[in-house]
Formats: sequence, C-alpha cells, structure tokens
Amino acid sequence: MSASSQVPEKAPRPDFIRVEDFSFHYGEKQAIFGIDMAIPENEITALIGPSGCGKSTLLRNMNRMNDLIDGVRHEGDIRLDGVSLYDPSVEVISLRKRVGMVFQKYNPFAKSIYENVVFSLRVAGRNGKRELDETVERALRDSALWDEVKDRLHDSAFGLSGGQQQRLCIARAIANRPEILLMDEPCAALDPLATLKIEELITTLKNRYTIVIVTHNMEQATRCSDRTAFLYMGKLIEYGKTVQIFENPKQEQTESYITGRFS
Repeated sequence: MSASSQVPEKAPRPDFIRVEDFSFHYGEKQAIFGIDMAIPENEITALIGPSGCGKSTLLRNMNRMNDLIDGVRHEGDIRLDGVSLYDPSVEVISLRKRVGMVFQKYNPFAKSIYENVVFSLRVAGRNGKRELDETVERALRDSALWDEVKDRLHDSAFGLSGGQQQRLCIARAIANRPEILLMDEPCAALDPLATLKIEELITTLKNRYTIVIVTHNMEQATRCSDRTAFLYMGKLIEYGKTVQIFENPKQEQTESYITGRFS
C-alpha cells in the first residue's frame, strides 16, 4: 500500500475527558467548587495539591466511585468522549470497564497471580482458557511484570514484593482494555526503586491509555506527567503543561506550593 493511500492515524482528542463547572458535596460539606478542565487523550495528567484539596474526590468522580457513598451530590458535569457520565443511558458497571482504577495501597486479591489478572473477565462470564491465557500474558507484559512471574502464575499474589503487587494491580486494571486509567497515589506505599519502576511503566502506558494520576510528589509529577492541575481547598487554581506549571506558574499560590512555601 502506498503512503498516499494509507488511512491516517486518528489524532488524540484534546478534550477526551471534560470536566464542566463541576462541584461535589459530601452531605453538607462541599469538597469541589466549579472545576473546569479538559484532559487530552493519551496523555498523563497529574492532580497535585495539599491533603484534603479535592484531588482524590475529583479522580473518583471520573468513574463514579463516589456514588457508593451515601448523601453525595454534584452540580455540573463530567464528559467522557462527549457523553455525560451521569446520562441515564450510562451503565455504571460498563463505565468502570472503560475507566480502570489503581489505588494508593496495592490490594491484590487472595488468589493466584493468574486469577488476579482475569478476575474481571470471570465476573463477566468469560472463562475460555485461550482468552484468559492471552489476557494474562498481555496484561502482565503491559505492566512490565511478565518476565518476573511467568513461571509462577498460579502462586499466591501475596508472595510478590510490594512493587510487584502494585504492578499486578495495574495488570488487573488493564486486563479489560479500558480507555482511561485512574491512579490515586500509586507509589505512596512503595520504596524508591519500586517507585521508579512504576513511573517508567506509567510513561509507557500512556501510548495506550489516557492516565490521570493523583500525587503528592512534585518530582513525580515533573517526571511523569504531560499536564498538571493544582488544586487548593477544592478549587482548581492552575492547569497547564507540566513544564509551564513548574517553571513559570501564573498564579502565586501555585508557585508557593511547588516551592514548598506552603503545603
């Protein structure tokens, strides 16, 4: 096929995830105030800010995990590829297949490495051995874990190191081929070497997934992310390219935070 007849690759969507004047309440307590931001496809977006600023609350609204909490409500909208996450036609279980999640503390199930990876497929009734085997190898390769565990797939996941367990949780999250991967401080419980491996993995994964990561680690944000959003007291103070945020912030509050003058 000649170059002129090849179908051009689809350009990444600049507003794949769109947060529109979004506010969120836990009962009487308002946690997020009128946030607007567009998150591009196949990029890594870091959410930074002090504890309690709304980072994890915003992240968990991107796959509606906060729906599990009694008494919550929201105003505004979050759209995924143009469709509201709160549209009555959106089925939450299907949404969470499109939006995978990795938590702060690695949390493998009390099962084998193999069964951890295929858990979501088995829940969906997909038990064909060929599909399961192919999924395990693909997900473990994509999470940079295959070569370390391929000879002990049926051993307990609890026999892995902390860093390996977190990579296993990433493999579990991507087994169903989601479009988006949410990460809530995925390196907080890891040592520096394991953290470096996760950061290298995250950078590789953006070729296939749109990634949003919550981190308290300023160096991690600069190493990994394409864009950074600084939140403070539930408000979006500044959002832009990571280089601009850290080298030439427009807001005084942003500069004070990234230089350690307040936390």
